Amino acid sequence: MALAGVPVAGLVFDMDGTLIESHAAVPAAYRAAVVAGGGREHTDEEIIGGYSIGSPADLLTALLGRPATAADLARYHDELASVADRVTVYDGVAALLAEAARRVPVGLFTGASHAAAEILLDRTGLAGHFTVVLGGDEVDRPKPDPAGVLLACRRLGVEPGRSAYVGDSPLDLRAARSAGARSVAAGWGHQYDPSVPTDLTAAHPRDLLALLP
Repeated sequence: MALAGVPVAGLVFDMDGTLIESHAAVPAAYRAAVVAGGGREHTDEEIIGGYSIGSPADLLTALLGRPATAADLARYHDELASVADRVTVYDGVAALLAEAARRVPVGLFTGASHAAAEILLDRTGLAGHFTVVLGGDEVDRPKPDPAGVLLACRRLGVEPGRSAYVGDSPLDLRAARSAGARSVAAGWGHQYDPSVPTDLTAAHPRDLLALLP
């Protein structure tokens, strides 16, 4: 990947589709929680198509056809914990995070809830690499709004213009650019679309080391 400009002073990552492959777990957890809450059974495609709606509470509300309750959300997190062993880490991600965390502050902003992020990061062994973990339920507006990227940078103590946000989806890249951060497309991710504008594209996690001081 061709890199231009000064090295970044901080890195912020998306989670699903960027660090971990969670397609075998997350839709299954939503489906089980919705059925238990009296809703109909949804396909993986329907659930994944709703990720842009917002936090898990927002998506549960849409899938259930009624306002999601605290019990619905707790059930989703319990279901996610029960299937989290199905989640895998993309090749090269663990090594990248270990090295990046030695050189710059590293954060995570995901559309998933903070609790869901903690479950999946803990189960995959990635939790210790992040100074900041921020969930979609901790900001008022979902991606592509820049609020989450901006808050993650603020908590890291890094100016957005000196940071990069790494994600696989068009929403991730739009959020990065709106925040004034460098947008870096995770070319290995399941929602990567080469037609979507981005500042940089990484074919493999190790390519991101070229961004670091």
